[in-house]
Amino acid sequence: MNADNIKSQMRKGYLEYCILLILRKKSAYTSDIIAELKDAKLIVVEGTLYPLLTRLKNSELLDYRWEESTQGPPRKYYEMTEKGAEFLTELESAWEEINDVVSKIKTSPQSPENAA
Repeated sequence: MNADNIKSQMRKGYLEYCILLILRKKSAYTSDIIAELKDAKLIVVEGTLYPLLTRLKNSELLDYRWEESTQGPPRKYYEMTEKGAEFLTELESAWEEINDVVSKIKTSPQSPENAA
């Protein structure tokens, strides 16, 4: 079994959650989202992020607006919709449940029949 493969699958599972957490604070340009993820040690490239942002927008969890830029063409700033905020609340609850389960299993004493 390959640990990198498992890590990749886990990462895919929480990437949407992380993006919504970022956009809950403020609207952001794609490179701003990538920079914040990178600061958190979650490396994501544009080729991964753009399809994900499009999927979130098509699901009506995000919207965007165009803003003029002093450094080139207009920029697309993503922002969370009301539906996105409701979905984020559900994700937060699911994340807490997952954390509780993993923490409980990690900290539970070893049962006598499993002791080596």
